[in-house]
Amino acid sequence: MACYHFVTLWRIAAPLEVVYQAISQSQCWPLWWKGLVRVRELAPGDGRGIGRVYRYHWQSRLGYGLAFDMRVTRLYPPWVIVGEARGDLEGWGCWQLTEQAGITRVRYEWRVRTTRRWMNLAAPLARPLFAWSHHALMRDGAAGLARWLDVPLLDGGWD
Repeated sequence: MACYHFVTLWRIAAPLEVVYQAISQSQCWPLWWKGLVRVRELAPGDGRGIGRVYRYHWQSRLGYGLAFDMRVTRLYPPWVIVGEARGDLEGWGCWQLTEQAGITRVRYEWRVRTTRRWMNLAAPLARPLFAWSHHALMRDGAAGLARWLDVPLLDGGWD
């Protein structure tokens, strides 16, 4: 399996609670996140949302699709959401939000490995393309969220 570690940073001119609300409602992401084909809730989790499971279907700019389930493992509203991925990608992702002077900084860390045979075979040569595809999807997410909230996107890059 090929392993990947990405850190994405967004800076959005909106209050933390507003940004957290949008990020925590992933069933609405396809309305604003280009590349996300659909999201389906598989399990509601407990009263706080721990154990909630969503199935995500993504379409990359390179033409391949990915599907995986994310199970919420930790929640610290409105600052942190951690989830475990299973499917075409396996690993974990963590949203961390902070606010300073009305600007919300969103940090997303994604540590996953691919499970699809063709991706693992192609990884030695295609790793830069897979990374580019991930970063392009994350840039689309930043731009889409800013449009959805009708606020300026100040930065939508990565470490």
